[in-house]
Amino acid sequence: MVRELVIHSNTIGVEIALLENKRLMEYHIDRFDQNDFSAGDIYLGRIKKINPGLNAAFVDIGHEKDAFIHYSDLSPSLLSLKKFTQSINTDAQDVSLAHFSLENSIPKDGKIQDVLEKGDWVFTQIMKEAISTKGPRMTCEVTIPGRYVVLTPFVNSVGISKKISDSAERQRLTEIIDKIRPKNFGIVVRTNTEGLGEDEIQRDIDSLMKKWEKIKEGLVEPKSPRRLLSEMSKSFSLIRDMLNDTFERVICDNAKLFDSIRIYLEEKAPQYADKLELYKGLRPIFDEFDVNRQVKNSFGRNVTMKSGAYLVIEHTEALHVIDVNSGPKINTTADQDTNAFNVNCEAAIEIARQMRMRDIGGIIVIDFIDMKSADYRNKVLQAMEEAMRSDRARHSLLPISKFGLMEITRQRVRSEVNIETDNKVQSADNKIVDPIVISLEIEKEIATLKGYNNSGNKYHLLAHPFVAAYLQKGLVPKKWQWYFQSKMLIDIVEDPSLALNEFYIINKQRENVE
Repeated sequence: MVRELVIHSNTIGVEIALLENKRLMEYHIDRFDQNDFSAGDIYLGRIKKINPGLNAAFVDIGHEKDAFIHYSDLSPSLLSLKKFTQSINTDAQDVSLAHFSLENSIPKDGKIQDVLEKGDWVFTQIMKEAISTKGPRMTCEVTIPGRYVVLTPFVNSVGISKKISDSAERQRLTEIIDKIRPKNFGIVVRTNTEGLGEDEIQRDIDSLMKKWEKIKEGLVEPKSPRRLLSEMSKSFSLIRDMLNDTFERVICDNAKLFDSIRIYLEEKAPQYADKLELYKGLRPIFDEFDVNRQVKNSFGRNVTMKSGAYLVIEHTEALHVIDVNSGPKINTTADQDTNAFNVNCEAAIEIARQMRMRDIGGIIVIDFIDMKSADYRNKVLQAMEEAMRSDRARHSLLPISKFGLMEITRQRVRSEVNIETDNKVQSADNKIVDPIVISLEIEKEIATLKGYNNSGNKYHLLAHPFVAAYLQKGLVPKKWQWYFQSKMLIDIVEDPSLALNEFYIINKQRENVE
């Protein structure tokens, strides 16, 4: 599998596309004008209100909406955390965690009013960004992530990523961490640490300890809620978390951002520095790598697949609903159950991609096409599990129910990516039609013509005026895009008598092309 990270910088922000075999799998937007409250940011907040009924508290961290913290999100080391926060003041700035006496852990099933009071200062971290009407959700189990390890203050534990399965390697890493771990700091070893030596791991820990010292400086004389440490930008966090031997390259079109990433890689992961490239092409980088087209085709309400089957994706306040439809092109040689199974397997792969690309979280309900065979239903579940194996977000799946529904929960940290294609038009019967979907169907028909070696031939495409207008807009209308791809000249002709989703391709003899 060829994996590429394409980074485009403009006046609005930074857009990041993860491509696997040239196909868009993840799309992130890091806007310059969005709020500064991001998942992973560490804050010194103040308890504004205790709610015993919810066993939770509301915290002022400077956000327009109060942050929320549940008792279950309080660290077992909360008492140590509070004691440390209170001990740091102008007379005790040199308080070291290495010489700090940890307090007992709080009970797992305790009451929040027993451990926190209104006005208490708390050392906390954003677990989930503000979504819809809800403020940020916080946790007191503070973690400071690095490229190879994650630092956790106020504990004395060592954890090894479950994805490192070799027992000898796990033992080797445990021995290294036990040797170099700072006192009263827990260490979680990440997957990409496998095979590294002690020196590289030590450098990563030293870098995280510098961040810890910066956090300590922000705890001195608390007067108002403040951010103590900010999570790095999405460009850098994606590179930190994802870059490995499977990546062919990271390519960026902004010289300043390129230099920043280069410096980061040379310091943190010099073995991957040669994978970074500065894009110098004449075409926009997202056009060159076919990202813009894939974004437009993938973020609508309807998502068409290669077979002609399509998904309908709906978002409600409580959950996402995905409906799988077979479309007009059905294999007439197979039975109904087999057709449904084939479409559902194709849909499982596309749904997994859509969840990653849109960053859909929370509860997702999928209405697959009904299958009578229990074996087919189990195989669709396996296909869904396999398709989601590369998803970095935590998730869990339930088998397909007797109603043909599959329920999935997927970790939600921030609002989903939502791109408005702004290409929808309304038909006479009040149905919404997306010209992008129709355009894809037209291109499939043109690809069929190309397969019959029709290069140089001239055709006419008859389509509804709305669709014809969509196909002809832009600096390079579809007519010329098709010509460059297939060497066939296809004139686009408006036909008001056609329905929005109808089109015909005719040859110079005015004969319909099947």
